[in-house]
Amino acid sequence: MTRIGMGIVGTGFIGPHHIDAVRRLGFVDVVAVAEVNEELAREKATALGIPKAYGSYQALLDDPDVQVIHNTTPNYLHYPINAAIIAKGKHVVSDKPLALSASQARELRDAAAKAGVVNAVTFSYRGNPLVQQMRHAIARGAIGAPRVVFGHYLQDWLLKDTDYSWRLEPDKGGASSALGDIGSHWCDLAQHVTGLRITHVLGEISTVVPKRKRPKGRREAFAAAGADEDFDLVDITVEDFATVLVRFDGGARGTFTVGQVHAGHKNDCAIEVSGTTASLRWRQEQQNELWIGHRDKANELLPKDPGLLDPEARGYAHMPGGHQEGWPDAFANIMRDVYGFIAEGKDPHGPRPGAYASFEDGYRANAIVEAILESARKGAVWTKVTY
Repeated sequence: MTRIGMGIVGTGFIGPHHIDAVRRLGFVDVVAVAEVNEELAREKATALGIPKAYGSYQALLDDPDVQVIHNTTPNYLHYPINAAIIAKGKHVVSDKPLALSASQARELRDAAAKAGVVNAVTFSYRGNPLVQQMRHAIARGAIGAPRVVFGHYLQDWLLKDTDYSWRLEPDKGGASSALGDIGSHWCDLAQHVTGLRITHVLGEISTVVPKRKRPKGRREAFAAAGADEDFDLVDITVEDFATVLVRFDGGARGTFTVGQVHAGHKNDCAIEVSGTTASLRWRQEQQNELWIGHRDKANELLPKDPGLLDPEARGYAHMPGGHQEGWPDAFANIMRDVYGFIAEGKDPHGPRPGAYASFEDGYRANAIVEAILESARKGAVWTKVTY
C-alpha cells in the first residue's frame, strides 16, 4: 500500500490521540508538527517522535512530504487553517466544531468540494463497533421505524468555579460552550444511527456557574486548579447546561440534555432510540454493551463480540468477545475509514465508509447548534434548522 504523509497543527489535549490513531494504521508516516513557535514545535516533535517541526502552519503546508493535515487547534483557528489547507490542495482532517459559525462551516464544505480534497471531521463516537451495530440494526428494521430519540451528554469537568478552559471564551471557543463542545457529538450520533435529519429544535440554555476563576498562568486542558494558583474572577456568558427538544424528518421526536457541571458524570454520552417494535440504547461509559429493549420478551444485552455483530459492523471490533475496547480504538476506526478512503483514491464526492464524517456533517452540526441558540434567545420556541 502506498504510504501517506501526515502533518498536524496543534498538539494540545487531542493532537497526540490523532498521532497515535494514524500510527496504528501501518501505512501513515507522521511527518511534521506545527505549533505557535519553533521552540514549542521542536519540544512537541521530540516528545512525540516526529521528524520535522515548524513554527507556523504555513510552513507545514509547504512541506511536499505531507499529503494530509490534521487541524487540532482551538476552535477559533479551525476556519482559517482549514481554509488554508484546502487552498493548498491537501486533504484535511479537522476537529469539531468545523468552524465558529454555520456560515463559515458552509464555506469550508463548499471550498473542499470545489478543490476535490478529502475532508473529514472527527465525530469520534461513530467509530465504536456497537454504534455501528446500532446503526445497521436500525437500518435493517430491527426496531421498526424510529419514533423517539433521547439521551444526554454529561460531564463534570466544569463543576467548580475554579474549573476553566478557553472553551468558555466566545472569541476562542465560539458562541456556545457545552452544546458546541459535546452537544454536537450527540446530534451527530443521533442522526448517524437513525439515518434521520434534525429539522427543528427547541432549546433552553443556562450558565449554571456564572463567574469563574480564570488562571493567570498556563493550565493544560481539563487539569484541575492548583492550590496556590493566581486567578482573575471573570463573568461567563456561554452555556454550561442545555435542554433541547428535537424533531426529525419523517416525524420522529426526541430530546437531549447537555451539561458539564454534573458531578460523577465523566464522559457520559448516552443515546436511546425507541422504534415501533423495540428499542436500542448505547452509553459511552459502558461502550462495550448495547441494550436491546423488548415489550413481549426479556430485554437483551449485546456484548461487543465480533462474532455477534452484523457483518457491516464486525470490522470495527478488533478484539474477541470479552476483551474491552475503548475510545482510542474507536478513534483509530475513524482514521482507518478516512485514510483507507484516501489510500484507495476514492472520489471525495462519492460514498464514504460508515464511521467517516465529512465537512457536510460538520456543517450540519454547526447549523443545529446555531438553531438551538436562536431558539433559546427567542424564549425557547421551535426553530427550523437551516442547512
